[in-house]
Amino acid sequence: MSSIPIPEEEIGISDKKAFWSSKRIARMAIFIAMSAVGSMVKVPSPTGTVALDAAFAFFSAIAFGWREGAIVAALGHILTALTTGFPLSFLMHLFIAVQMAVYVSLFDVVAKKVHLWAGVFVAVILNGPVSSLLVIPIGGIGLAAALIIPLTIGSIINIFIAVTAYLIINKSKMV
Repeated sequence: MSSIPIPEEEIGISDKKAFWSSKRIARMAIFIAMSAVGSMVKVPSPTGTVALDAAFAFFSAIAFGWREGAIVAALGHILTALTTGFPLSFLMHLFIAVQMAVYVSLFDVVAKKVHLWAGVFVAVILNGPVSSLLVIPIGGIGLAAALIIPLTIGSIINIFIAVTAYLIINKSKMV
């Protein structure tokens, strides 16, 4: 079993209004801003939208809960796509933002309910090969094949940064 503690708010004990506290909104704003900075650090890819924005979303999820991570992930991807002019269309990038929110959420759930490294594995597979395959309706097999390696490498880097930061900060009892 994982040794990652599950906050009360994640198992439904606290009031739903408490999610939108000013402290949480400010923290999400900071992580979204950091995602915007990460969106400028690109992993070479055909679309130019593979970047280090997701590290902050994965960290937010594991440290503060899946809902917070999902919001940071979705907005982080939109900011990354914005820096390259939405090369796959705004609607496709909206779809990818939803995917990112789901992937970050699943990472958090699997990491907390199964094991941290199981969550890492699930997140890399979903954010890499699965995301590549989901662009087939827009760009065909060629785009999917061209994206699979950059997306997988980008996923590994983003998740490695998030997990490393989380393990260091968690050990220091700051989170």
